[in-house]
Amino acid sequence: MKSFDVVIIGGGLGGLSCGAILSKEGLGVCVLEKHSVVGGCLQSFRREGRTLDTGMHYVGSLSEGQIMHQYLKYFGVIDSLRLQKLDENGFDEFHFKDGTSYCHAMGYENFIETLASQFPDERSGLKTLCKTIQDIGDLISPEILLEGKLSADGIKYMSESAYQEIRKHLRSEKLRNVLAGNCRLYGGEKSVTSLYEYGMVTHSNIQGAYAFVDGSQQLADTLAEVIRSNGGEVCPNSEVLKIRLESNTVEYVETRDGERLQGKYIISSLHPVVTFSLLENNTVYKKAFFTRINSLKNTHGIFSTYLLTKRGTLKYVNRNNYMFNTQDVWATEGHYKGFNIPSVLMCMQPNHLSEHTEVVTLLAPMPLTYYQKWLHTKVENRGEEYREFKAEFSEAVIDFVAEFYPNIRSHIDKVYTASPLTYRDYTATPLGTAYGIVKDYRNPIVTHIPAKTRISNLLLTGQNLNIHGCIGTTVSSAVTSSEILGVEYLSKKIGNA
Repeated sequence: MKSFDVVIIGGGLGGLSCGAILSKEGLGVCVLEKHSVVGGCLQSFRREGRTLDTGMHYVGSLSEGQIMHQYLKYFGVIDSLRLQKLDENGFDEFHFKDGTSYCHAMGYENFIETLASQFPDERSGLKTLCKTIQDIGDLISPEILLEGKLSADGIKYMSESAYQEIRKHLRSEKLRNVLAGNCRLYGGEKSVTSLYEYGMVTHSNIQGAYAFVDGSQQLADTLAEVIRSNGGEVCPNSEVLKIRLESNTVEYVETRDGERLQGKYIISSLHPVVTFSLLENNTVYKKAFFTRINSLKNTHGIFSTYLLTKRGTLKYVNRNNYMFNTQDVWATEGHYKGFNIPSVLMCMQPNHLSEHTEVVTLLAPMPLTYYQKWLHTKVENRGEEYREFKAEFSEAVIDFVAEFYPNIRSHIDKVYTASPLTYRDYTATPLGTAYGIVKDYRNPIVTHIPAKTRISNLLLTGQNLNIHGCIGTTVSSAVTSSEILGVEYLSKKIGNA
């Protein structure tokens, strides 16, 4: 039986970041990944010679001196990544059915001035709201790291409503929707989304939003290389089926091929429901705990439509475009040609070899009811009815986008699709949830999951602990790693990198 200082279950961003931190600090690390390729939502795949991304389409706070840049600098990977800064005068553009459109610009002064030029009576409210957003983002700034903390206390903001905070400062209903226009980035819901989650995501992009040139897989691959260069192991095709307990300690984990591995610490980056379902010989957690953890609401899934363009025909646009079927950006209902399509996010893949894009990704939220009948099927074995459903839904999505970009169809060469079931099968998220457990401002203690468990050497990491996305998952990995290394030590190491 192999033994390590730390065995990490799951080779997505959370697991790889923990592996990079702990191996860098001298621990013997082994990362176990069920698929043949590491990365989770960072995974890229190839179709017709093109690179398509799974779930990480742009990342915030990546300019020098900002928090994500600092973490990647500490990992030692920032100089290896091919990144492109999005349009500073409009990294996100929001389009409405009435023909109006508005942008989120980079830098707080630019952000405020861009919107105030269209809503001059709202300048004061914009400034006040942006001050709050910036205060939230600063809770995880590089300056906080140098103080020996991974984050300052954000519980106040976790207990407040994003929707109500926006409403409090802005009178214009249209501007309120523009300020919340990025809610699809975190599965935002009007009735539950916290000011903390909204503020963290919005702040990071206002600071510095970047796209991955030629795909996000590069981040997963460079993190895996860091682990290996530090003497650790990264093992694809190693699905963990059991976490064997002895009293309140993990004795070993067992993979599908029967291999057993021991670790002084076990870290799971899987969804908590999946992690706790793997426990064997459990006497620590009672039935009530499993009932509670299984009852936590998850965010919706995402249906991805990938447009492979005719080469050299569609110029790359250096911003993301959100299109809404209703005036309410929070809406989860938006009937369009027989389907529920309230909104679509369009991202173009930058290409270092050309000013044209070769891949356009269209992302639409999809409720469980649409794919529930195929829950018990596997990839490539879902039948003709499923293929027809995907084709019909993707055609409706393309038609939807064509109302805002009338010539989009003339650029299409081929179309590929991925449903929430695809996400489920490749990222091990229950029901294909895109953003993990819903963070409810009305009950933040329950919906923000701690890294420590009642099992002495089992820790959790990943998007379900705090907030999702590149920054949320990376910070969560540091929180988890600090349970082993110490908060002050790790914070200052990252901050001084």
